[in-house]
Amino acid sequence: MATPQARRSNTRQRIQDVALELFAEHGYEKTSLREIAEKLDVTKAALYYHFKTKEDILIGLFQDLTRPIDELIEWGQEQPRTLETKKELIRRYSDALSTAAPLFRFMQENQATVRDLSIGESFKQRMLTLFELLKEPGAELADQVRCITALFSMHAGMFAMQHIEGDPEDKRKAILEVATELITTANPAGRQAAEGPEGREGPGGPEGLAGLA
Repeated sequence: MATPQARRSNTRQRIQDVALELFAEHGYEKTSLREIAEKLDVTKAALYYHFKTKEDILIGLFQDLTRPIDELIEWGQEQPRTLETKKELIRRYSDALSTAAPLFRFMQENQATVRDLSIGESFKQRMLTLFELLKEPGAELADQVRCITALFSMHAGMFAMQHIEGDPEDKRKAILEVATELITTANPAGRQAAEGPEGREGPGGPEGLAGLA
């Protein structure tokens, strides 16, 4: 038999899942707590026991689903700043985004609303921290652009690729491949490995990636 704590946890998650479904279907502003309660077939009092406002629900969702990103940042801060670390950081970030895909699609489709909520600033700070972990100290401006583009290409790609035919996992891997190429190009070790004889760039070097930067 489930413990009271487990039942509370399950109810909380169910509220979050239904709320996110309604937010995506009707929009955050047009969804009321009453509608969430009705969809759940519970009273508003039962809903208030867990969440007092819609923003509380969204904050709870954000905290629960982005916890792997916080753990990833902690991991990255403890690792040597090598190209291999940065590639692994991007790979793990792709996994974290995939797990929280419904939330990030909501955020992508409701950017104006998210900016006005506390989660907007929290998300911005996470992105800036990841950016600092990916870029080289004293990196040239173009390389900084490559690093921030790698992150945002994963977000935009996840949103845009849902309208393109293909296996979801194949599409995720394609997005990750592009982001990894950008990070590689933005790092001296990656550029050096891609250069041919006498400093000429091979097909995988910056010239080959110019359209992605």
